[in-house]
Amino acid sequence: MGRLQTHIRNKLVAGALAAVPVAVTFFVLWYVDSKARALLHLQMPLVGIVVALGVIYLFGLFVTSVLGRALLSATDWILRHVPGLGDLYRSWKQVAISDPQDGVFGMFAHVVLVPDEAGRGCVLGFTSGHSIEGDPRVSCVFVPASPNPTSGRLQFVPQSRCIKLDLRPQEALKLLISGGNYMPPAIGAATTAGFRF
Repeated sequence: MGRLQTHIRNKLVAGALAAVPVAVTFFVLWYVDSKARALLHLQMPLVGIVVALGVIYLFGLFVTSVLGRALLSATDWILRHVPGLGDLYRSWKQVAISDPQDGVFGMFAHVVLVPDEAGRGCVLGFTSGHSIEGDPRVSCVFVPASPNPTSGRLQFVPQSRCIKLDLRPQEALKLLISGGNYMPPAIGAATTAGFRF
């Protein structure tokens, strides 16, 4: 009975993890379509989505132009210098926005294993892969909570004690949200190799 319960629970978690992005995508499409049709007074379904995609494409053309890049740079400078909002904007940008020069995607660029507080095991974390300013041997690692990865703690860990996993951040988030019911193969490969902190 235990195996059957585990199987059912794993399949339910996998189904929920697959259903949520699909449901959110359909909701966003429905919302964009209904708002665009209401704004343009159109009755045909899906026309709003075509109009919204066209607007997004035109916006993409604009922001990749010389004028668009200059406007984005000016907006970025203004947001960084607004009192109170500047700190929040810089923090969010470090987490979410990519650095086109070296291809690193903020704090969630790399998935790593780091020693736990007792030193007998390890915990899953995210890091930008960059060292902290002033000490090239230490990285900042965000260790999220499970099943709610929006909370957690920051640790400053020597880079020599970070085991980088061949795992996409999205897969690591699935693992955390499922509470360990979804287990990517990269975790097993890392544990088989052993932890040498």
